[in-house]
Amino acid sequence: MSRALLLVDIQNDFIPGGSLAVPGGDLVVPVANAMRAKFDLVVATQDWHPANHGSFASNHPGTMPGDLGELGGLPQIYWPDHCVQGTRGAWFHAGLDLHGVTLFRKGTDPEIDSYSALFDNGHRKATGLGEFLRARGVRETVVLGLATDYCVKFTVLDARGLGFDVTVVEDGCRGVELVPGDSARAFEAMRDAGAKVVQSGEL
Repeated sequence: MSRALLLVDIQNDFIPGGSLAVPGGDLVVPVANAMRAKFDLVVATQDWHPANHGSFASNHPGTMPGDLGELGGLPQIYWPDHCVQGTRGAWFHAGLDLHGVTLFRKGTDPEIDSYSALFDNGHRKATGLGEFLRARGVRETVVLGLATDYCVKFTVLDARGLGFDVTVVEDGCRGVELVPGDSARAFEAMRDAGAKVVQSGEL
């Protein structure tokens, strides 16, 4: 098995109506469902934060979502509470076909954020996904999901850092865009790291 499809954080809190809604986030669902039929191995990642997670503005009195601070010795954007363990917001979009999908959770340590599906932001702990893929002979990961400028970008950069070939499905991604142009810059960073960026119809 030489390649795997990686669906990043297609969860209710990142869909319009969620607490950290990504504009057009629901539009990645049909792309994901169409793509997964082409792969024998499909992994879905799930942000799975404890309620006391240090990335939440609510856990830092006097701060607002979007403020900058520090967490685990690293610069940190403070976010609205999102993807709290056991809540509806943490679960996947109801339209996402999860049949036969392997699940990897991230962001469970309250002391550090974890955008990437492979490591926390400080690369202190691995999620086990890299080892899981290698054990199955995967050489290429095809990545799509939410959000382009955070969890997708850092997943792609880490996968490249581990030596995987990476293809990003551009029409299967949507960005937060805290700063206009963040998604375009994220795709550029992914290309610079050696990832291919394609449309779903090209695969």
